[in-house]
Amino acid sequence: MIIADVREKCKSFIARIPRDLLTVGILVSASVSSFGLGYLTGLDERAERVPAPGIVPLAATAVAGQFVASKSGTKYYPPGCAGANRISEANKVWFASAAEAEEAGYALAANCK
Repeated sequence: MIIADVREKCKSFIARIPRDLLTVGILVSASVSSFGLGYLTGLDERAERVPAPGIVPLAATAVAGQFVASKSGTKYYPPGCAGANRISEANKVWFASAAEAEEAGYALAANCK
């Protein structure tokens, strides 16, 4: 069998399939394959995710019981909270527990539960 024969057989096979069905089949297979590739890429990214240097994950700090507040503020934060990242190093006050921070007059920030 030569290439020309294979080409003619493919043309005759495709000619028997309605155009609308062929178009829908191509669109569905392209969509499914792109979704699958995107899903696999997401798996790789989740497996390789490492926290940036200097940023402590929130779960690790909650177990360790460390909380931070600003000298001039009224709220305390877990170190992984966005509010804690905005406090300059010179103004940070550290507490071993939430109770200790509340005894010093600080309240838990509403955006960091």
